[in-house]
Amino acid sequence: MSLERQSDSSLIIGVAASTAERVQLARLLGDADALLLVSSADQARAFLELTGVTIAPSSAVMAPTTAAPTAAPPTAPVAKPIRAVPEPVAELRLDVDRRVVRWRDREMPLTRLEHDFLHCLVTEPGRVWTYQRLHHAVWGNEHLGHGSHIHSVVKRLRQKLSNLGATVTIHAVRGVGFHLLPTA
Repeated sequence: MSLERQSDSSLIIGVAASTAERVQLARLLGDADALLLVSSADQARAFLELTGVTIAPSSAVMAPTTAAPTAAPPTAPVAKPIRAVPEPVAELRLDVDRRVVRWRDREMPLTRLEHDFLHCLVTEPGRVWTYQRLHHAVWGNEHLGHGSHIHSVVKRLRQKLSNLGATVTIHAVRGVGFHLLPTA
């Protein structure tokens, strides 16, 4: 069982081959802001690549266990996220006082919902915001319903970003939520 934690990041990635070890990690790390438990380093890399996080190999850190030590093959290095903000995303500015989004020398007015939604994504570029977390931050409640109101806001924001000529867009992570990424 191995565990990787980066001090400047709130994401903890736990790699454990068995379900019992993953349950133990969940108990040990239950108070973490974000916890990803997978059965292999390859699964962790696949998840991070899907979410747009740049990864680099690093040495694994062993987590304490209560089970008796057993001979095990060497653990593969665990992926370590690098929290660099992609340059195009860093150029996107949100004026919270006037509720406008700026891209270079152009700006576009936003509705309150568009502003609050984009504010979430801009404050943590690259981070995937879950539907539930976005709904709570923007609408102020836990009700998700069928989600058409979220998709409506995303559609309008994508159009406004496109009209600005921005080279960033809101990317959907199917079944999870949204994040900002440079356009392809």
